[in-house]
Amino acid sequence: MLDLSLTRSQEVVRLLCGRLRKERISQQMTQSEVARRAGVGVNTVSNLELGRSVGVENLVRVAMVPGRGKELEGLFMPKIDSLADLQRYEQSTTRQRIRKTSRADSC
Repeated sequence: MLDLSLTRSQEVVRLLCGRLRKERISQQMTQSEVARRAGVGVNTVSNLELGRSVGVENLVRVAMVPGRGKELEGLFMPKIDSLADLQRYEQSTTRQRIRKTSRADSC
């Protein structure tokens, strides 16, 4: 498994897009079949597999075709290790402004 904290974002994109392509091929689907099932154009699938910019919604649509919805669900799950983390998470669901800190405060 790749340690994503030590990798540049471009490398992560390249890795994930390559995995998506391999998944499509392993399930013996063409780009046009994936595009049709996802409701996007073939160019969108091609661009995604090449690591080019596509919208988030298109990424989700394409990733769901080979059955990767569960992985997407876990993408931004809160990291809860204690009761205090759970309480902090539940309180954060109400709308609030985040206070900016001055540079002198952040040191």
